[in-house]
Amino acid sequence: MVFDLPLIKKLYSELPGKIAAARKLIGKPLTLTEKILYSHLHGSLPGSAYERGKNYVDFAPDRVAMQDATAQMALLQFMTCGRSTVAVPSTVHCDHLIQAKVGAKSDLKLALETNREVYDFLGSISNKYGIGFWKAGAGIIHQVVLENYAFPGGMMIGTDSHTPNAGGLGMVAIGVGGADAVDVMAGLAWELKMPKVIGVKLTGKMSGWTSAKDVILWVAGQLTVKGGTGAIVEYFGDGADSMSATGKGTVCNMGAEIGATCSLFAYDEKMSDYLKATGRTEVAKLADGIREHLRPDEEVYADPAKYYDQLLELDLSKLEPYVNGPFTPDLATPISKMKDAVEKNGWPAKLEVALIGSCTNSSYEDISRSASIVRDAVTKGVKTKSEFTITPGSEQVRFTIERDGFIKEFEDAGGIVLANACGPCIGQWARHIDDPNRKNTIITSFNRNFAKRNDGLASTHAFVASPEIVTAMAMAGTIAFNPLTDKLTNEKGELVMLKEPTGFELPPNGFAVEDAGYQAPAADGSSVQVKVAADSKRLQLLEPFAAWEGTDLKGLKLLIKAKGKCTTDHISMAGPWLKFRGHLDNISNNMLIGAINFYNDKTDSVKNQLTGEYGPVPATQRAYKAAGIGSIVVGDENYGEGSSREHAAMEPRHLGVRAIVVRSFARIHETNLKKQGMLALTFANKEDYDKVQEDDSIDITGLTSFAPGKQLTVVLNHKNGPADKVPVNHTYNEQQIEWFKAGGALNVIRAEIAK
Repeated sequence: MVFDLPLIKKLYSELPGKIAAARKLIGKPLTLTEKILYSHLHGSLPGSAYERGKNYVDFAPDRVAMQDATAQMALLQFMTCGRSTVAVPSTVHCDHLIQAKVGAKSDLKLALETNREVYDFLGSISNKYGIGFWKAGAGIIHQVVLENYAFPGGMMIGTDSHTPNAGGLGMVAIGVGGADAVDVMAGLAWELKMPKVIGVKLTGKMSGWTSAKDVILWVAGQLTVKGGTGAIVEYFGDGADSMSATGKGTVCNMGAEIGATCSLFAYDEKMSDYLKATGRTEVAKLADGIREHLRPDEEVYADPAKYYDQLLELDLSKLEPYVNGPFTPDLATPISKMKDAVEKNGWPAKLEVALIGSCTNSSYEDISRSASIVRDAVTKGVKTKSEFTITPGSEQVRFTIERDGFIKEFEDAGGIVLANACGPCIGQWARHIDDPNRKNTIITSFNRNFAKRNDGLASTHAFVASPEIVTAMAMAGTIAFNPLTDKLTNEKGELVMLKEPTGFELPPNGFAVEDAGYQAPAADGSSVQVKVAADSKRLQLLEPFAAWEGTDLKGLKLLIKAKGKCTTDHISMAGPWLKFRGHLDNISNNMLIGAINFYNDKTDSVKNQLTGEYGPVPATQRAYKAAGIGSIVVGDENYGEGSSREHAAMEPRHLGVRAIVVRSFARIHETNLKKQGMLALTFANKEDYDKVQEDDSIDITGLTSFAPGKQLTVVLNHKNGPADKVPVNHTYNEQQIEWFKAGGALNVIRAEIAK
């Protein structure tokens, strides 16, 4: 089944003309990023070229994708906006709510029972509004999108930060909050600041133990977790063309870990092959016909430094495998130096669990290469020394690898195959450990490894590597093992060395599946009833947020001054809290419970200025709300990095926080705050973070003349001593200021549709 073929045909027929017009407007050859962005403008071309990193631009994405945890809040918002159906093709994917506990079959069965209410809601609301629905067990959103919906030259948004996975098929695919998805599903323009473009020139070809994962692990080490903020990363060169489409997807997927808006590769033979292998030969033929328009202009290849804002170069033939972590995905260590790093830093060398799969590395290629390592090890008398789990990315991949014997090989070696879902990658893991406070080590082929990310344990040292390296380390039982040079002792006491992995980019006998798990929406959903019980603990219909009162904000309390890294996992944890993603009030009880309080170095312990006592963050904020008092949250650098979850913005808004003031923001979170009518402000002087005191009464002035580019002032009225007037910056444009005044973007949308 080929989805959206009329849409693709129309886009491709218009693409050459739109690109020619954009090239004339800009007055120079174009990167692929520029070709796609300018061909997806909402409206006509501007009078002059947009300035990268400065101008806000209205876009018209081709489609929207939502995973079940974020879809709940996105669709609860959409159903209030007044439309009878979505304006663009949209899908929901049930992948986040399945907990990894025993194994695929029993875990899926339990999830269907536990989450029936949520699945019924998502199924019914999808049916009503014309949204494609992928049932639990169908697979992880990004793998399913790559297999069915992604296409070269397209543009999509998705309510998950790893939406950029579709860049593996040459698509600009951007992670957003649910309110952004509502804009597009409602037929309105989607706004984004014109991204800068970082070029990564790849030459040579990978071999041996090196894989596509090592490309992004290397890039993360070069750019850090915020080095890609406000930019699209464009990979090009003969090295890029040599990589499989799913390998390209891996690189684009984990680009979220450097803060990139998205990443993408140019269209090539590998993409064409993948489209054909996944039943989309007609799309491949259409793309082949306009190939030159789905790649950067030749002048860009010839002199890339002239066209990219930043340029990295990497020779794939010289790249060695990397292991990144612990606690941050940009701490990159080449495998040759890993043993020394383990000893130097005192990381626990014993590997307790090795996990492969997830949305980042669960393709047929990934699984087949890992299976070759397992097959070789078993032949040589070696089985896993660590707990070893395998997560297929989709039912199509799972069915195919079972047919081809890989699942049996994993299980014979001691591996456990989990459900086609996110599982441990997002904290949906019922891990068993003898002492939760004991320092321990795990390694995954996932994308993120923040503290507590996978198992909720601060004591767990989580590392990220390719599936091949993870599999080899599972055989060795230690992260100090280098399969390129080290030997293992088999059951006979003999020293043996693992062969280099081999595999298949695409299944030699083609993909196969009996039931992919797709449910098409009703042709006419007008009579479909959306299922939300009035007494539900997991779902709650939304009430509009209140509009701004029209005055400066006075007498605000400091809720928390967060110290150091504060990701969306710290602001709104996943794991067991996922069950409340459709109930704003209930999930607000996890607000900022993972953030470290600057004043006592504790989590979920802040001073209540009304009582002088320390207590949980949500309870303290509820006390302020009950007293009619607003508050602010102060944060450090790159505040809100990580997941796209808008709950991290909606919870403070719901509980009465009025502003977030930080040294710097991650892109998606800053946008999410704006969408919900919050003030997202940054210190003009980053050192002013240090001026904030625990007992401050805080005013925010200048709001009555709130305007783009004009600073506001935060007045810190100290309990003991004179006040500090601190200038703060913002990035609000005129439209976003209207969101603030109206109490949120959804209030503006509702008013526009009602006209």
